[in-house]
Parts: sequence; structure tokens; C-alpha cells
Amino acid sequence: MPQTEAQTRGPGGVPQRISTLVGAIAPSATLAIDAKARALRASGVKVVSFGAGEPDFPTPDYVVAAAVEAAGQPASHHYSAVSGLQPLKEAVVAKTARDSGLEVTPAQVLITNGGKQAIANAFLTLLDPGDEVIVPAPYWVTFPEAIALAGGVPVPIGTTVDGGFRATVEQLEEVCTPRTKAILFVSPSNPTGAMYSRAEVEAIGRFAVERGLWVVTDEMYEHFVYGDRDAPSMPVVVPELAERCVVINAVSKAYAMTGWRVGWMIAPPDVTAAATNLQSHTTSNVCNVSQAAALAALSGSLDFTATMRAAFDVRRRRMHELLSAIPGVSSLEPEGAFYAFPSFEGVLGRDINGRRPRSTLELAEVLLEEAAVAIVPGEAFGAPGYARLSYALGEDELVEGLTRLAEVLGG
Repeated sequence: MPQTEAQTRGPGGVPQRISTLVGAIAPSATLAIDAKARALRASGVKVVSFGAGEPDFPTPDYVVAAAVEAAGQPASHHYSAVSGLQPLKEAVVAKTARDSGLEVTPAQVLITNGGKQAIANAFLTLLDPGDEVIVPAPYWVTFPEAIALAGGVPVPIGTTVDGGFRATVEQLEEVCTPRTKAILFVSPSNPTGAMYSRAEVEAIGRFAVERGLWVVTDEMYEHFVYGDRDAPSMPVVVPELAERCVVINAVSKAYAMTGWRVGWMIAPPDVTAAATNLQSHTTSNVCNVSQAAALAALSGSLDFTATMRAAFDVRRRRMHELLSAIPGVSSLEPEGAFYAFPSFEGVLGRDINGRRPRSTLELAEVLLEEAAVAIVPGEAFGAPGYARLSYALGEDELVEGLTRLAEVLGG
């Protein structure tokens, strides 16, 4: 309900400079840690950062070449369709059929400024004030904020390391209420690297169908799975869900294009049309040059992605090995994505050069200052006592960082 004038005034009756809605947003811990690490590097300190989640590979040359060519085309210098360039939307359709077996049409695709805008668009389009969204924890830091900004209420459900950081249907049943509108689903997971089996994906999808719930499924890390695992797409496993499902994806991870800012949402046509209308009043079209680059990426092979996956697999196993050797640290071997999510509960309170961090939030500060190692504290992901470490960095740097961490923690 609208706030009164008194509610929008601060101490002494002075009007608040920042709105209550925006003022309640929690800063991104991943970007905050990365910013501190960058500041230390600028001062000459050799920092090893396990913080921001992006591949250390450069964008493929053929993608860059397509962007250069597009930059010289006059058509790229002007506004284009809000929903995205038609060839790119068609490429998303083809890519989605190829990679997950989900058949969609261009009318279901909205090209966005990265995956984050796709997520914001989805929740702003689906939610009314007070609608609840079930969010398995640990969760990526942006999800609860995007839900809250849309007027929704994030309802976290805790998962455990013993359960592989996977939510169960029984947990969903416990928190489902008449106000529940949607379930957030992410596999492979950021931050845990956990993955759901096909049977688990089907069970959650059927739960949603039976209760008439929406599912917003983030498939950003679909190509980063290891061993003989796969990452089935929920609307493929449960076709009846397709009319109440929004799929989020982007070129950022699979093609090392985080800075190009191109993502998309796939939804039923009426939802996509509404989200497009929303985007027309926020950012309008995505940069045409970036769209041309994304088109080149999606139209090419997955050889580059396979090369990254092979490198990450080696680093994944190495990180798990080194983390597990540190006394007081326990780590579940990641199954997908490019993150480990170890527990540091066994080292909290330990003396570290005269300091005794009581939380992973404090521990992250200590490690950055004492070892020049950046990790992201679990509090940001709804999991105190844990921390996220990305292994999307060079193996030598990874080993050096974990060696420093072990030395400081007494391992």
C-alpha cells in the first residue's frame, strides 16, 4: 500500500533521499569482494581472487570479429527492436532445441541486457505484491533482491551438504501456501555446483504443475557439467509445465562473454510480450554490436565451450583436493558450474594472526587482508559458515591462492 508522507521522512522529519524500496537492496557481495580485490591489486598487491564468477578465457576471436564488422554497419548505430534482432532470436530458438531439446518460437524469446535483466523482467512480469517465490538456499545473491524489487516475497528453504544442496518435494510442500506463485530452480547451481537428477527435476516440475505454480529456471551453467552427468531442462522433462515456465540463459558463461551483456528469457508468448513492454520502458534494445557478437557465438560450434569445460574439470578436482586437505574445512565435490562451496565452520574462531573471525563474513575480510585471497562469504548466499570459491581461473593461480589460504588457516 502507498506510504504516507511521514513514512517517507527520516529523523527530524527530513525527507529520505533514497526510496525505501531501493534502500533495502543488499549490495552484491560478489561484486563487493571483487572491487576490494581490484583495489588491492591497483596498490601493487598480488591478489588471488576466487570471487566474481566469470571464465578467465577471452571471448573467441570469431565472435569479436563479428562485433567489429557489426560496429561498421550503419544499421548497428540506431535503435532496433526491443525484443531483440530477429536473427539472434532465431539463433536462440535453434540453440535451445539443439542443447536441451526444448522447442520454442521467436515470439517466446526476449533478448536482454545479460541474464540479470532477464531475471528482473521475469519476476516483474509474473509477480504481484505479496506473491511468494520459493527459493532453495544457498542461492545466487541477486535472486532474493530481484523478487523483492518486483514486490514479491522470497521464501528460502535450506538445503544441506548431506542432501547434496538439493531441495526436495517434501521441503516445497512444507512452505507452499496460497500466496505461493513460483519456484526458482537452478541446476547446475551457483553457488554450490550441485545438480539435480532427471528424476528430481521431474518430481519438482510435477509438483509445480499440480499446484498451478510458475517455475523460473536458470540454465546459465547448462554446459558446465562433469563426468557422465547431464542437466535436463525442466520444461522438456515435464512438457505440461511449458505454459507456466520461464527459462533464463545467456552467452556470458558458455562463450566467455560476461562483459558483452547479452542474455534472454524464454516464456509463453503473452509473458514475453508483457516483459518486452516492460523492457521498452527501461533499457529498450540491447546493444546491437553485442547482439551481433552473440549471434556469432550461438551460430558456431560448442568446441570453445568444451575446451573451457575440460580446463574447469581439472581445476574443479584440484580445488576439491586442496580444500579438503585444510583442517577444519570440508568441501563437497562440485558436480557442475565452476564453483566450490566449502564449509569453514571448523576454522571459525581460530586465531589468525591475532584475529578470531566468528563468521565467514569476517573470515573473508581476514583472508583478503592477511593472505591477499578473495572469497565470497556464505552469508551472501543464505548459508552462513560457508563460502563460494570460483575455479574459473588459471590452475597456477588457483594453487597459489589455496596454498596461501591453507598457510593462513594453519593447514
